[in-house]
Amino acid sequence: MNKHNILFIGLDTHKEFVEVACIEGQRGTQAVHFGRISSAKTAIVKLAKQLQSKYSQATLHFVYEAGPCGYWIYRLLTSLGHCCYVVAPSLIPKKPGDKIKTDKRDALKLAKLLKTEDLTPIYVPEPEDEAVRDLSRARETAMKDLKDAKYQLKA
Repeated sequence: MNKHNILFIGLDTHKEFVEVACIEGQRGTQAVHFGRISSAKTAIVKLAKQLQSKYSQATLHFVYEAGPCGYWIYRLLTSLGHCCYVVAPSLIPKKPGDKIKTDKRDALKLAKLLKTEDLTPIYVPEPEDEAVRDLSRARETAMKDLKDAKYQLKA
């Protein structure tokens, strides 16, 4: 393996598990399905350590779709010193006839698209930004509830 090699890892994240696929940055390599792991923090840290030891000379580049799981995986992997990208599902290119969608295929597709630079990463907000957004949403909800209660009293 070359000194400046990159390993692209696609993660298809779910609440209970994460499907993992990887592809080396060298020309002509095929994507490999790494398997299914738990979505616990310890399992993801263990995965990163396993890949780092197996591909000791490579830099690891992770990618996953933004979704209801949040950005904790991004923050965890970047805190470990790895490069991580989050992409919006709507920005992932799709072929016209590609209708079969499985977790394994999604992970392989993410790894391949990251290697070919066909993915556009999104901005990952800082925890402070998320706290302000949550506060703003809570205020909106409270104001709507107040308005509904006033209407109900008048009726």
